Amino acid sequence: MSPQQPTSARAESVADPAELLEGLDPEQRAVAEAISGPVVVMAGAGTGKTRAITHRIAYATATQRHDPARTLAVTFTNRAAGEMATRLAGLGVPGVRVRTFHSAALRQLRWAWPKAIGGQMHEVIGSKSGLISTAAANRRVPTDPATIRDLATEIEWAKVVGLGPDQYPQGALMYGRRSPAGLSVEQAGDVYAAYELAKRQAQRIDFEDVLLLTVAILEENEQLRREVRKSFAHFTVDEFQDVSTIQQRLLDVWLGDRDDVCVVGDVSQTIYSFAGADPSHLLQFAKRYDDPTVVALNRCYRCTPQIVAVAENVIGSGVASAQLLATTKAHRSALRSQTADGPTPSIRQLPDEPAEAAAVVADIEKLIAKGVSAREIAILVRINAVTEQFESALADAGIPYSIRGGRRFFERPEVRRGVSLLRGAARASVAADQQPEDPRSLIRALLGSVGWTASPPSDTGAVREAWESLSALVSLCDEVVASNPGGGIKEIVSEIARREEAQDAPSVDGITLASLHAAKGMEWDAVFLVGLVDGVLPMSHATTPAQIEEERRLLYVGVTRARHYLNLSWALARLPGGRSRKPSRFLATIGRSGDSGTTEDVSRAVKDSARRKRKPAACRICGKGLVTAPERSIGRCRRCPSDVNEELLAELMRWRLQQAQQQSKGREHQVPAYVVATDATLQTIAELQPQSLVELADIPGLGPVKLAAYGEDLLAILARSR
Repeated sequence: MSPQQPTSARAESVADPAELLEGLDPEQRAVAEAISGPVVVMAGAGTGKTRAITHRIAYATATQRHDPARTLAVTFTNRAAGEMATRLAGLGVPGVRVRTFHSAALRQLRWAWPKAIGGQMHEVIGSKSGLISTAAANRRVPTDPATIRDLATEIEWAKVVGLGPDQYPQGALMYGRRSPAGLSVEQAGDVYAAYELAKRQAQRIDFEDVLLLTVAILEENEQLRREVRKSFAHFTVDEFQDVSTIQQRLLDVWLGDRDDVCVVGDVSQTIYSFAGADPSHLLQFAKRYDDPTVVALNRCYRCTPQIVAVAENVIGSGVASAQLLATTKAHRSALRSQTADGPTPSIRQLPDEPAEAAAVVADIEKLIAKGVSAREIAILVRINAVTEQFESALADAGIPYSIRGGRRFFERPEVRRGVSLLRGAARASVAADQQPEDPRSLIRALLGSVGWTASPPSDTGAVREAWESLSALVSLCDEVVASNPGGGIKEIVSEIARREEAQDAPSVDGITLASLHAAKGMEWDAVFLVGLVDGVLPMSHATTPAQIEEERRLLYVGVTRARHYLNLSWALARLPGGRSRKPSRFLATIGRSGDSGTTEDVSRAVKDSARRKRKPAACRICGKGLVTAPERSIGRCRRCPSDVNEELLAELMRWRLQQAQQQSKGREHQVPAYVVATDATLQTIAELQPQSLVELADIPGLGPVKLAAYGEDLLAILARSR
C-alpha cells in the first residue's frame, strides 16, 4: 500500500449527521460527537464500542470534519477489521482504510523498502518453527515441538518489547519471564541470536520484523515519514489495552505532533501481557495530552443482569499491586446490563472430568432441543488440553463442533491441500473451456481424496479437527454455488482467494470449543466455562499478583462472552478415583450481589457455618446438656432422642440413589451412593430440615464442593416436605 492519498475525493454526502446520532445512548453519542483532538474511550464488555467508533467516523465524515480517504482505523484481528469495514460501508463511508497493525505496517513496508533499503522486500515467513528448529539444533537445544513453540513465543515477546538477542537474558529477568521450555535465559538468548542469523541468511523476515522495520525506516527517513503523514490525518485504534511497545512507537510515528486520534480499550480485558501487550499505554493516554476527551461506556447490551453481576464480582475482587489496582479503579466504571433478566448462572462441581463433560453435553442437548442454535453455544477452557473429554462427549452425542484458535484456517495443511486441488480443477476447466455440470459432486470428490467424508469421524483431536476444516471448506463451496447458480469451479476458487486474502474463514454450524484467549472478541447465547480448578485457572505458574490478576481477567473475559446462559463447572478429580483438586479461587468471589439473582455465595455460607460451630451451645431439646463437637450441627446433646422425619429421609435416600446412578452412566464401575452423601449426613438433614444454603452448610459432610453441587436440589426436596 502506497501511503499516497487515493485519488478519490472526500465523500460528498454520506448521511444526514443528525440521523447518525439517532439510536445511540448518551455515552455512545458523546464518543460520536468528539471528533476533535485526542479521545480515549474506556469501553466495558458488550457496551457497543464498535458502534460508537464507527458512528464517530461516519459523523466526522458527514460533517466534513474528516476525510475518509485520509482516515485509518486499526484493530488487532482480521475478523474485527472486516466487521468494522462492513459497518462503515453500511453507514455510507466506504473510503476508510481499516487494517490490523501488521497489515497496515506490511503495506507501508512494501512501499518503503525499495526507497529506503533498495531491491525487493524479503519474503515474510508464515511460521518461525523451521528456522527456530535449525537454530536450536545449532545451539544443541532440544527441537521437540513443545520446546520450539515456547521458544517462538519468547522470541516474539522479546521483539515486540524491543529486546534484541544480546539484551534478552537481562531483560527476561527484569520482566520476570519464565525460562522457555526449561532452558536458561542464556540458552534461549543463544537460540534467539541463531534464529536471527538464519533468517538474515535466508533473506526472510517475520511478522515482528514487519513492525520493527517499518518503525525504523519511518523514524530514520524524514521524506518517507512526511509522505506517510500526508496520507493519514485521522486515526482510530481499537483494543488499545493490547498495544505493545513497538505498536505504540508505530502509532507515534504516524501521528507526529498531531493529536487527531481516538483510542478504545478496556483494562479489565488485558489478557495478552505474556505476548507483550502493555495496558499502561491506555491508562496513561489521557496524561499525554493537555485537554483530552475521556468517555466511559458501561451500558452492557450483551449480557443479562445476572451474568453482569457475576462478571463484576469476578473483576471487582482482584487484589493487584497497589499501582495497577488504583489505576484500574480510576479508569473503570462498573457494567450495567441493559437487557432483560435471564437464567441464574450456575456453578457446578462434578466428581471427575468425564462426568463434567457428560453433564455439559447433556445441558447442551437440552438447549438445542429448546431451539438454541449449536453455533450459538461455546465451551471455553483455560488450556486446550482440557478439550479432549468434551470432544469425545460431543462426538458420542452426535453434536458437531469446531475448535477455534491455533493455526489460521487457510494455513491449515488439510485446507491448503484441498484448495490446491480445487485450483487445479479450475485450471483444467479453463483449459478445456468446459465447466462441470454439478460442481458440488466434483468438490466432494476432490476433497474426499484428502480426508473429507459425508459423516464425521469417530476419532477426536487432530483427526476430527482436520475433518471439521474440510467440512467448512465444503460448506463454503456450497455457499458460493448457491449464491451464483450459473457459476462453476472457477468462481468457487475466485471466492476462496478473496476470502483467503481477507482471512475471512468460514464458520462451522456446531458447538465452538475455544480457549479463553481465542474467545476474546466473540460472543454466544450460551457459554460453558469448564475446568475451573486451581492450577489451571489461575495457572500454576502464575505466582505474582500481576500474573494472578491477569488470570482473573481471563475469567472475566470468559464470563462476558455469554449473552443469556452461563454455566461454570469444575471436576473434583481428573479421572474417576483420581487425586482430589480444589476449585478455582476466583469462584469464591461469585455471588456477592444479594438479590441480583446470581448463584448463592457458597463459600460465605461455609465460613459463617464454621464460625457458628466454634461457639458452645445448649441442647435445643432439653435446654440443659451441652452440645459436644459431633452433635454440634444437630444442636442436641447425646442424651436426647433423635426426631428424624422418616418420610423426608426416605425421599433423600431416593434422591441420593438417583444421583449415584446418573453419575455412573457411561462408567465402567458403579458410583457408590455414599459418595453423594453418607447416611449420617442425610439423617442430619432430615432431622434439622435446614431452609437455606447457610443452614445446609452446618450439616457435617456438606462442604463447599457438595454444597455447590447439591445445595439447590436438597433445598427443593426440603421445601416439598414442609
